[in-house]
Amino acid sequence: MAASDYYIPTAYANALAASCKRRKVISKDLVRSVIALCEVLAKFLAATAAINAAYLLQLHIGNPIQYPTQKAVAVSIVLGLFAVFLQQRDSAYLESDSLVQIRETERTIRTSTQTLLLLFLVSFLLKLDFPRMAILIAAVLVPFFLTVQEQALAWIIRRLHGRGYGINRVVVYGAGKTERRIISSLLYSPRFGLRPVAFIGDDPVSVEDGTVKVGYRRVHSIPVRHGPVTPALLESFRCDLLIVTMSALSSKKLAEVIQIANEAGSPIAVLPELVGQEKQWTESIDIAGLLPASLIEPVPAWHGAITKRTVDIVGSSLLLVLFAPILFLVAVLIRLDSPGPALFVQKRVGRNGKLFDIFKFRSMHVDVPKYDRSPTKSNDPRITRVGRFLRQSSLDELPQLLNVFLGNMSLVGPRPEMPFLVQRHSCQHRVRLQVAPGITGLWQLSADRAFPIHENIHHDLYYVRNRTFYLDLAILLHTLFFATRGGV
Repeated sequence: MAASDYYIPTAYANALAASCKRRKVISKDLVRSVIALCEVLAKFLAATAAINAAYLLQLHIGNPIQYPTQKAVAVSIVLGLFAVFLQQRDSAYLESDSLVQIRETERTIRTSTQTLLLLFLVSFLLKLDFPRMAILIAAVLVPFFLTVQEQALAWIIRRLHGRGYGINRVVVYGAGKTERRIISSLLYSPRFGLRPVAFIGDDPVSVEDGTVKVGYRRVHSIPVRHGPVTPALLESFRCDLLIVTMSALSSKKLAEVIQIANEAGSPIAVLPELVGQEKQWTESIDIAGLLPASLIEPVPAWHGAITKRTVDIVGSSLLLVLFAPILFLVAVLIRLDSPGPALFVQKRVGRNGKLFDIFKFRSMHVDVPKYDRSPTKSNDPRITRVGRFLRQSSLDELPQLLNVFLGNMSLVGPRPEMPFLVQRHSCQHRVRLQVAPGITGLWQLSADRAFPIHENIHHDLYYVRNRTFYLDLAILLHTLFFATRGGV
């Protein structure tokens, strides 16, 4: 994982190492350690309970198979321990690297699959004769129980943080246009226990006193102060951690900031790169202690591409059949609400720069220019009455299932851009064209969705580098919950 994708764990670890002598930080570390231990225990109990529940349910379905209760409990305990081991191997308890907990969901799906495969193999090889129906039921219950456990624990963590337990108050110091992404990363990574309380910038052009609002609904407001940073200013915010984000910071200026932080009693974490500068993919080998590196590009496994396309075809086909009555009803309502066609067709840029026609339900009046800027507020006068509901419920995106079936798009991937926007993209931005665009993706689910895609390219680049079958499933699952809460 590139440091520029999700950079807080390293910065935080370095800062805490320097502040371990402070009593109040030790108490916060204790809270986080207890939370991590509780998560391990909760994960074990959730997996164990899911296996036992699957066995009990199979007793009431089809041809029930009686199995010694003690053996069933023993099997569930072993598999619970195995699930914990897999999560621990992924360091799921010590850090969280997703703005919307998608990676936790990916780990849950992957862990559940591996755990159930182990149950099947052990049952077959050791002739335990564990009921096959129980294994099939467990395929649904294990990820469900683990997901509920994660959400419950996340709720508890938020409640504890809201009461001030395990929280470090963070002041961000840097260049003016970087604060939103850094603050957003902190706010939507609650397991770090870092609460941004202020942003301080030295650039008088891009930084003015006021507030910066982050989040998809702009629900978080952080005070912004024009520099310079001083001990008194840090103390006024009761700063527990100062994060410096200026990439061009000179050694002399850095020394001054460190001295100021020491006078205020605040540990300091320095991010060497500006957020938004993406690292190149590199590969290195060890030659007698030397580590020469070369630039590479990720090449997905051939079976991954086949699996993704198969899921796209099957998924889009089933959803088109399932939603056929809704598609027909929405089309009728659009025609009755305002003059013009029900479908909106527009040229977009697909994989490798190929143009294609994207299909959407028309949500704006027919006289609105086809390539005008997209609405950012629900009360935009260009949006029709039915269109407002369609955008809030994300139903306007349903016709894109036809694009997925035709192969122009995928269920999951970067959002397709209009041609004139792609022409302005840098080479770095065009990396996102290496994969098929998707109906949903990381940017669509992030708190940065309210801002232009080109300002948040890190979400798409992260997906291009780390895309897997399990990550796609996690994104689709989060999309289901996101759509029910409403969009722009």
